[in-house]
Amino acid sequence: MAQLTIRLGDDLARQVKAHAEATGRSVNSWVVAILRASVDPELEDTEAARTRARLAQAGLLATPQERARGTRPDRRRVARARKAAGKGTPLSRIVEDGRG
Repeated sequence: MAQLTIRLGDDLARQVKAHAEATGRSVNSWVVAILRASVDPELEDTEAARTRARLAQAGLLATPQERARGTRPDRRRVARARKAAGKGTPLSRIVEDGRG
């Protein structure tokens, strides 16, 4: 399970906490529901619908986008990239040097 850290102003943090408490949820549960409602059009409960409407009004509603089908890169460019790959300083050396 992934974690997400965000920075909120004190006033917004208080509002989030108050809304979560008003719905009988933890802040985490409430925020997850808000995020899910903003990206999942299959949710049908009225809370989710209200949330999507608010997000849409604020211009923050995520809408599914079709993925464009990519084209294959030129074989010569791929070959040059493969040849150039791995010629730099290894990450382990950079970390080692940084630790002194």
